[in-house]
Amino acid sequence: MRSAFLCAAVRTPFGRHRGALARVRTDDLAAFPISTLMARLPAVDWGAVDDVLLGCANQAGEDNRNVARMAALLAGLPPGVPGATINRLCASGLEAVSQASRAIRVGEADLVVAGGVESMSRSPFVLAKAETPFSKNQLLQDSTVGWRFVNPKMQARYGTDSNAQTAENLARERGIAREDQDAYAARSQARAEAARLAGRLAEEIAPIDVPAGREVRRVAADEHPRPGTTAAQLAALEPLLGPGTSLTAGNASGINDGACALLLASEPAMARHGLEPIARVGGAAAAGVEPRVMGIGPVEAIRRLLDRERLTLSDVDLVEINEAFAAQVLACTRALGLPDDADLVNPNGGAIALGHPLGASGARLCQTAALELGRRGGRRAVVSLCVGVGQGLAVMLERP
Repeated sequence: MRSAFLCAAVRTPFGRHRGALARVRTDDLAAFPISTLMARLPAVDWGAVDDVLLGCANQAGEDNRNVARMAALLAGLPPGVPGATINRLCASGLEAVSQASRAIRVGEADLVVAGGVESMSRSPFVLAKAETPFSKNQLLQDSTVGWRFVNPKMQARYGTDSNAQTAENLARERGIAREDQDAYAARSQARAEAARLAGRLAEEIAPIDVPAGREVRRVAADEHPRPGTTAAQLAALEPLLGPGTSLTAGNASGINDGACALLLASEPAMARHGLEPIARVGGAAAAGVEPRVMGIGPVEAIRRLLDRERLTLSDVDLVEINEAFAAQVLACTRALGLPDDADLVNPNGGAIALGHPLGASGARLCQTAALELGRRGGRRAVVSLCVGVGQGLAVMLERP
C-alpha cells in the first residue's frame, strides 16, 4: 500500500460565536484556506487535484448544497476538480482527512484537499413542514448544535441527552470533580497562550479580511482564548445544568466559526508538484459507544487504532484529543492511563481555549499535531475526537 503525506495546512483564526467571523458566509469561509494554499504553493498544478473533501456538521444554511464543491469553485479551483462534504459531526474534519488519506493509499487519488468548516454563528433556524393540511402547528428548531427533529424511537431507546449532559454523565459516573475540570481548563488556556506567545498558533493561521460595517477588518488571531484565566476564576462560574452539576462555560469548548484546509499527496505527486511532507497520515479507526456517554468515544477509537497498528500508547509521542469538555477529556485520559496534566496531551491547548467550530476541528487537530510532532522530533501522534450520538474517531500521524 502507498503512503499518504500531509504537505501543507492552513486555517482561519477561530472566531467567537457572533464574533469577528460572523459576517463571513460559510461557503466563503470554507474557500479561504483553500485559496490560501493555492497562493502559497504556485508550483502545484491545482487542476490535478483529484478531490476536495471537507467536513461540515450542519449543512442546513449557507453550507448546504455540498459546501466542499462550492468552496472549491469559490477558491478558484478549476471546475474539473470535484468535491464532497462529509458529516461525522464533531469529527467531520478528521473523517475528511482519513478518507483523503485512504484514497491516496489505495491508489484512487494522488492529490487531495481535505479539511472542514463550520460557521455556528450563521447556523439557521429550520422549520419543519406541517404534518397535516392547514396545520397551525409548525416546529422551529435551532440548527447551531445538538439534537433537532428527534425520532421518538431514538428517544425511547437511547435518550437524547445534550452534549453537555453526556459530559456531566461521565463526570458523575467516573468521579471527575469540578476542581479537576477547572484545573484542566485553566491549563488549556495557559498552554494556548504559551503557544500564541511562541508563535506556534500563528504558524497555523492565515489572517483573513472580514467586513466590519463600511470597513474591512483583518482578523489574524483566534478570538476565543481567555489568557490569564485561573482555576479560581473558573470556580466562580455557575454550572450550566443547575445546582449540583459541574460543567460550566469555562470548562467546556465554545460555539465558534472557522475553517481549515490540508493538502495531502502521494509520493509521486510530491515529486511532480515540488512538495515536501510534514507528516505521513496513517491508519484510522472509528468506534461506537453509548450516546449518553459519547465523550468516551476517543478511548475506544484509539484502542482500536493502536491494535490495528500493533502498537501501544507508549509508542506514541503526542496525543491530541478534542476538548469538547474538560470532564470528557479527563475521562478519556484517565481511561488510557495518562495523568491529568500529561505533557504529550494537547500541549498547545485545545478547544476549551481555542474554540470548536465543529466541522473544522478535526482538520485543525491534524495540522496542530503534525507541526508539533516535527517540533518535538517525535515519531508518532494520535489525533482523536468524540462524536455526538456516541462515536469516536482516531487517526495516526507519523513523521515522514
